[in-house]
Amino acid sequence: MRTVDFNDLFQSDKVYSVSELTGLIKTMLEGSFPQVWVEGEIADFTRAHSGHLYFTLKDKDSQLRAVMWRSSANKVKFDLESGLQVICRGPVNVFEPRGTYQLIVDLVEPKGKGALQLAFEQLKDKLTKEGLFDPEIKKKLPALPKKIGVVTSPRGAAIIDILRTLERRFAHLHVVIYPVRVQGEGAAREIAEGIDYLGSQTGIDVLIAGRGGGSMEDLWAFNEEIVARAIFNCPIPLISAVGHEVDFTIADFVADIRASTPTAAAEMVIEKEQAFAERIDNLHQQMVHLLRLCIQENKHRVQSLIHHQAFQNFKFKLKSLEQKIDELDMRAWNVIKNLQQKIIESRSRASLYEERLLNLMREKIQGLKGTWERLAAELHTLSPLQILKKGYTLCWTDKGRQLVRGIDEVAENEELVVSFYKGELTCLVKTVDPKKTIKDRLGKLGTVPIKPQ
Repeated sequence: MRTVDFNDLFQSDKVYSVSELTGLIKTMLEGSFPQVWVEGEIADFTRAHSGHLYFTLKDKDSQLRAVMWRSSANKVKFDLESGLQVICRGPVNVFEPRGTYQLIVDLVEPKGKGALQLAFEQLKDKLTKEGLFDPEIKKKLPALPKKIGVVTSPRGAAIIDILRTLERRFAHLHVVIYPVRVQGEGAAREIAEGIDYLGSQTGIDVLIAGRGGGSMEDLWAFNEEIVARAIFNCPIPLISAVGHEVDFTIADFVADIRASTPTAAAEMVIEKEQAFAERIDNLHQQMVHLLRLCIQENKHRVQSLIHHQAFQNFKFKLKSLEQKIDELDMRAWNVIKNLQQKIIESRSRASLYEERLLNLMREKIQGLKGTWERLAAELHTLSPLQILKKGYTLCWTDKGRQLVRGIDEVAENEELVVSFYKGELTCLVKTVDPKKTIKDRLGKLGTVPIKPQ
């Protein structure tokens, strides 16, 4: 440790100002303690809005002010609080405006246990009090899942184990993989984003989030609060599959189900479906056995009746009944064998009927479309604008405000507006003769009008 000789700096016969003396003390103190380790109990802990941490380190006899700047505080995995026994490292600094000295902490460790273990316990206690681990809110796995979401590393052993397990037993399952980093800086944020994304997708029945085993540092992303809250807010059942059987993470406590390994998580997903399949096989075997037993018993009864004295005269009839039983036996087996074929044929017929219905709907829509087009054309032909195109006009009185419908609506010396298809003119009525017709006018012109189409 480098030290500064105070005698080299201090002059006993000189009168110092407060600032000068404080500066001398700062030079000596900071030069003598550029880096020290200090053990003590945290007291008067305060987290400023700036992110800087202010607290006091104390033992039974003394106290030491300490400050931890935001850049260093952001690297601390556990929560600092009053009453916590810690070991701090950093240089000693003199705060000249107050003339006090303090420890500038750049590294802090809890005394007696590791920082990660303490951070794990602190977050576990916090989330327990908030109810994130309550068994009552755990969601149950679906009985027959069809689509599974997996949040893990695309290059890790976990995804290989999951896919092999699912493919070996039920290859028809649909698996959606959201690739993430599972350790290192930013891994927790990616895992939380993957859970949020797959949880919002429709059709996904269950989620698996996890990775292979490792040290506590390797698994730490699954101990982050952001991952725990993403699991808690996930609307579909989620299985936590982190590490090996001896490893427990915060994600395991929040998840709906904890699997000891990724392989075990895949087996959980298909466990009920496999049980259903095995149950169906067992029932089928029982049905076959009972059917054969029933037929065999009937055969024995028939054989007994054949050899009975009272039924000797009916021997041939009994033989005929025995033959009918054999036929019924074969027919029963044929019914069982043909059941699947009938189901397939029924599906084909349903598809055919569906196609026919679609064709009928298309033909009906096409017919209605033709009718609509025909009526639209007729309506267009009857439009007043189409009639005006052929040379007809409209007369208006009152400066073009009222349509003239008869000769009795017009007076001499009245001003009229005549509208053509394009343009209009204003004229003055000289005479009004209600007795004349359009035929009289056309006769004088020597023309025959063409009937409008």
